Amino acid sequence: MNEEELKKRLEMLKVEHRDLDAAIDALTMAGAQDQLQIARLKKRKLRIRDQIAMVEDYLIPDIIA
Repeated sequence: MNEEELKKRLEMLKVEHRDLDAAIDALTMAGAQDQLQIARLKKRKLRIRDQIAMVEDYLIPDIIA
């Protein structure tokens, strides 16, 4: 993947992360009894956060001062 594709992927991941956050909040506020569904959404959100970190690390190289 080139840098432009990685930036697009990063933006898509961030949008999905925000959407999952909103869905989790909505289910929690609604008093959803399906804790398994909430747990699955939280795990998916964590995996996306890890993917975001990997893409950001690739796009922003470490600079040794």
